[in-house]
Amino acid sequence: MTHTPTALQRVFLIRHGETAWSLTGQHTSHTDLALTATGEAAARELGERLRGIAFTHVVSSPLERARQTCALAGLAARMRIDPDLREWEYGDYEGARLVDIRRDRPGWNVFRDGCPNGEMPSDLSARVDRVIAHVRSLHGDIALFSHGHLARALSARWVGLPIAEGRTFLLGTASVSVLGYEHDQPDEPAIVHWNVTSGRGF
Repeated sequence: MTHTPTALQRVFLIRHGETAWSLTGQHTSHTDLALTATGEAAARELGERLRGIAFTHVVSSPLERARQTCALAGLAARMRIDPDLREWEYGDYEGARLVDIRRDRPGWNVFRDGCPNGEMPSDLSARVDRVIAHVRSLHGDIALFSHGHLARALSARWVGLPIAEGRTFLLGTASVSVLGYEHDQPDEPAIVHWNVTSGRGF
C-alpha cells in the first residue's frame, strides 16, 4: 500500500560515527571499518538525541560503520538493510585523501567528476533516487543510517537539485539531518534540519 506523505512524515538522515579514515580524511566506500572509540561514544549520544521518536522504519547501509552506529543508538532491533544506502563507490580513490587526488587531478570534485573504476554522479543519482522513491511510499518518522557523500547526494536530490549540488551540503560524523515537506505538501520537499551534532529539538 502506498501512503501519501503527511505532516507526520520526517526522514532522519543519520551519518555514521567517526572511523579512523573519516578522522584522516581518507575516502571510504567498501572498506568496512568499525567506529573509533570516539565514534562509538558519539553513536550512543546520538541514541539519546533520538530517544522518544517512534520510528516506523529504521534502515541502514550494509557497511559496518553505519550498522554499528544504528546499533549503538539503540535501534538495532528495528534495523533493515538497504544496499542502496552504501557509500559512493570511490574506485581507484578508495583510501585516498582529497589533497592526494588533487595532486594528479587539480580541482577534482566527486559530485561533478565521479571516480575512475568507481561510481559516476549519474550512477549515484539513480541510486539515491530509488531510495527517495521508496521512502516517499512510506509514512511516519523514518531513520536512514548512511554515509557522508551518499547523504549529501540524497539531500540534494530530495529537494530536486542536480546531484552536483551535493558539494554544498557539508556533514559531520554522527550528525542528524531531517528531510520533510514545506506546508505539509508532497510536492514541496524541504530540508527541515541540517547537520545537527548536539542537542535535540527535532
